[in-house]
Amino acid sequence: MRRPKPLPVGSPLQILLLACSFALAAYAGVRLLEGDWFAIVLWFVGAAVLHDLVLLPLYAGADQALLRGFEAADRRTWLPYVRVPAALSLLLLLVWFPLITGRVADRYSAATGLHADGFLARWLLITAVLFGGSAVVFVLGRRRSGDGGSGDGAAGARSGAGRGPDG
Repeated sequence: MRRPKPLPVGSPLQILLLACSFALAAYAGVRLLEGDWFAIVLWFVGAAVLHDLVLLPLYAGADQALLRGFEAADRRTWLPYVRVPAALSLLLLLVWFPLITGRVADRYSAATGLHADGFLARWLLITAVLFGGSAVVFVLGRRRSGDGGSGDGAAGARSGAGRGPDG
């Protein structure tokens, strides 16, 4: 008779940290639901449905179009240098959308005492820095690999330089 596999339990520190995180989440949930709990639950369900039925197909389709475009240009190894800053920028846009568009500027000012001006400019600046940093990392990586500016095209394909496992 085979013995059942033991449960993969972490170290005592991991278990303690997990218990603390559950306690903190429970405390936050109790405090959050003290007010208008129905509206909060409705907001969470609506956000989950909006993400799963609308946003996920949109950004998956955009990623596939980006992938096909880079493959058509024989530049698939360049994809992460566009994908990562775009994903981070869109995540920031999603989180701060009401303030970036100015839709809740009055409520934000009333609740915090701060001005809601400048969120659009800051988001655009962060996006530019993300793409600029990605471009710097790309150029430094190309120089370090000795691929210069030849790209992934004919010279890179003949020498094998600059090609990753995916393409």
